[in-house]
Amino acid sequence: MKIKIGIVGYGNLGRGVECAVRQNSDMELYGVFSRRNPDSVETLTGVKVYSLDDILDHKGKIDVLIICGGSATDLPVQTPALAEHFNVIDSFDTHAKISQHFDNVDKMAKLGNNIALISVGWDPGMFSINRLYAQAILPEGKDYTFWGKGVSQGHSDAIRRIEGVLDARQYTIPVADAVDRVRKGENPQLSVRDKHIRECFVVAKEGADLSRIENEIKTMPNYFADYDTIVHFISMEEMQRDHSGIPHGGVVIRSGKTGLNGENNHIIEYSLKLDSNPEFTSSVLVAYARAAVRMNKDGIRGCKTVFDVAPAYLSLQSAEDLRAHIL
Repeated sequence: MKIKIGIVGYGNLGRGVECAVRQNSDMELYGVFSRRNPDSVETLTGVKVYSLDDILDHKGKIDVLIICGGSATDLPVQTPALAEHFNVIDSFDTHAKISQHFDNVDKMAKLGNNIALISVGWDPGMFSINRLYAQAILPEGKDYTFWGKGVSQGHSDAIRRIEGVLDARQYTIPVADAVDRVRKGENPQLSVRDKHIRECFVVAKEGADLSRIENEIKTMPNYFADYDTIVHFISMEEMQRDHSGIPHGGVVIRSGKTGLNGENNHIIEYSLKLDSNPEFTSSVLVAYARAAVRMNKDGIRGCKTVFDVAPAYLSLQSAEDLRAHIL
């Protein structure tokens, strides 16, 4: 029997999940749940759209919900509320608030006897796993994570929620000199400001206070306050012409030493180059949705992260095939 997937929210991430499910033969899409009028939402594949207000009517019919809202205001509310009634998975990416989000979701998932996987994607997510592996293998060393150049969905969404903003794209740009120093094994001490620049392109409403908007962006905690941030105000035509794509990527580097006196240097590097940030993130979410269903069937309850998921849970292949062809 195929895994039935429900999508909560139908933006870039929701559309990505819709496409990713089609690439997994053991899954089928149950439907999309939206805060908008279902009749106004046109999906890529024609899958049925339901009102989010009616989602409890579908309890027991869906194996796992993939919640595709934003980390700023949607997921902190939606994930714990839905975890009481469904197995859920989200891509919460506000690193400073993950522990708080975990506690809130864990309480509700356990109350409903469900499993919830949070902060699933590529960072947090795939990068997190690679940081863990590298630290375990090279305990004497330092971690470095560089994001971009690319569009951050979470940061762009945070800007769009500012009063007076019609649309926005935020590009995270690694500082090239910092990356070079790390790859050379210099193990530099780098602040967040040393590692990245944040560049924002904003379409403001007519008559909006541009100075106020720029100040709110640059002082926004957890998003921009600790970085050198550049803000450009552009027209909607420029936005659509020059910033319609959502590329991203980055690298995780562990620089470490081994030997009796630390005489040998080692670099572990994991990199991603993504044409579409939301479509790749969606693909990670769908793989972990499979894991969530399997773990729940094995009696695992409460909130979990990518650290708690054995790799075999992610794969469509059997344990025997994994040993024969991948191990």
